[in-house]
Amino acid sequence: MPKRKVHPDPETEEHWQEIFDSVEMDYLPLEYIDRILITFQDGSVWDIDIKDSKKKQPIEQIEDSLDQLFEEYDDNIESIDFRLDLKRVQTDVSKRVYKFLKLNR
Repeated sequence: MPKRKVHPDPETEEHWQEIFDSVEMDYLPLEYIDRILITFQDGSVWDIDIKDSKKKQPIEQIEDSLDQLFEEYDDNIESIDFRLDLKRVQTDVSKRVYKFLKLNR
């Protein structure tokens, strides 16, 4: 059976975009990262598929590898682009908001 493409409601998508734009993060849980794009000063780009890596090794090991990579190449990195698993973020935030509202009635 072919997969159905889900087209999000533009109003809902705009609402979530407002939420994401207002969040300041000092820490980004690896559980919510889909991939990391690292652009180096020489123009080369590394595309690290975190979602696939999580299937093969524990998160702690991935975190250690990323720490080593960022430390080793720090002087050569121009930018780091974190691509989030927005569906998972939306699901988790929705669950937590629901619990919070339910408990605080």
